[in-house]
Amino acid sequence: MLTTNPFDLPDANGDKLREECGIFGASGSDGAAALVALGLHALQHRGQEAAGITSFDGAEFHTHRAMGHVAGNFDSPAIMNALRGNVACGHVRYSTTGETALRNVQPLYADLASGGFAIAHNGNISNAMRLRRDLVRRGSIFQSTSDTETIIHLVATSNYRTFVDKFIDALKRVEGAYSLIVMTPEGMIACRDPLGIRPLVMGKLGETIIFASETVALDVVGATFVRSIDPGELVIVKGSDVSSHRPFAPTEPRPCIFEYVYFSRPDSISEDRSVYTVRKEIGAQLAIESPVDADLVIPVPDSGTPAALGYAQQSGIPFELGIIRSHYVGRTFIQPNNEVRHLGVKLKHNANRALIKGKRIVLIDDSIVRGTTSLKIVQMMRDAGAAEVHMRIASPPTRHSCFYGVDTPERAKLLAANMNIDEMNTYIQADSLAFVSIDGLYKALGEAKRSDTRPSHCDACFTGDYPTMLTDHDDVASVDQFALLAERVS
Repeated sequence: MLTTNPFDLPDANGDKLREECGIFGASGSDGAAALVALGLHALQHRGQEAAGITSFDGAEFHTHRAMGHVAGNFDSPAIMNALRGNVACGHVRYSTTGETALRNVQPLYADLASGGFAIAHNGNISNAMRLRRDLVRRGSIFQSTSDTETIIHLVATSNYRTFVDKFIDALKRVEGAYSLIVMTPEGMIACRDPLGIRPLVMGKLGETIIFASETVALDVVGATFVRSIDPGELVIVKGSDVSSHRPFAPTEPRPCIFEYVYFSRPDSISEDRSVYTVRKEIGAQLAIESPVDADLVIPVPDSGTPAALGYAQQSGIPFELGIIRSHYVGRTFIQPNNEVRHLGVKLKHNANRALIKGKRIVLIDDSIVRGTTSLKIVQMMRDAGAAEVHMRIASPPTRHSCFYGVDTPERAKLLAANMNIDEMNTYIQADSLAFVSIDGLYKALGEAKRSDTRPSHCDACFTGDYPTMLTDHDDVASVDQFALLAERVS
């Protein structure tokens, strides 16, 4: 089983914001599961804890779910041959709600009165615990601790007649963020929440209809991008028939702005914008707002690379690879004892000492969460002989937790929620520290500034401006109690 949690990973202590998952679905392809496996491989960066695929052969549903990566779990001919059918959907997971266990790996499946029901979910239902308590009181029996299962029970208990009406009824009772791919004996449904917080796109490969979290997954399987699924839209595929439904009242979309900062692969297109180009623009804006006299611009690989290129081009300071990343580190490589840990072994990143020695460097990273990674990277540069180390961050300070499907530490553990920028600079031991402004982030997206009354994106992790109610969070006195209550309800 392939996993990604070696002891020297920079984000091993939760020092990166991580997306909950990626989803991929294909309808109308012989051997659809193989197509889904390829698509999930392209989305592996969105969830590296577990993966699953469910297929439908016209009579039965078939599922394989496992902990670990797509590669290693879906490379067996026996497993893939068992996933029969021309309709399939899949999921890669990094948990935010629910324990790390096989029972929470998606797609989730249930036999309802109307037939089989499989669901893959990217996002987080922010009133799932309250809904769950009500459903349990009415007799529902949950098989997982995932918030996604709440949708299944809402569909199962809806009083509406048709499945589509039951499904819409269920969605109107949930709050928060969701992009969903659903399979039933009648066909496939793909939808986004009314604010479009989490992404979802549609493509086509011959006569096969494909849905994916990012356009890069379409590229990998050779599909043509058709369009994004609109916020609040349901797209229903029944054989060769594709129909669009909009059951929600129109509202101003608020897609997650962090997709541009970190979550999406740089070769994806989001909202008709190249993610790579936006990241370079963020770096350029950072150079305009926070210049520094230095010899080299160095990215923290790999997420800081496009922004570092933008910073270098705008500032005229040469771009160099001062940190070399190993791409072959996994849990199975080594399990060091404490003595080895204290030696400072660097499995993941290593300084390019010959380049760095004696130089004034600008380090570019996408974000600071807890600050532990930044502290280690700055120290690595100093150990390699850097004369000065200036840290520049291609996002505003992360001061608030996310409740929409992103693994965020509670606010008490976010460095920017507890320190001002000078204090953060002292903590990471850099010569200077600066973040791109919130207006600068929006300028990189082509806007004049952030609108305080109608922001075009969800930026709650920076501003605390949450676009939906947070029922479960508000039901308890603190985020710590929220976590404890989730364990008790589970």
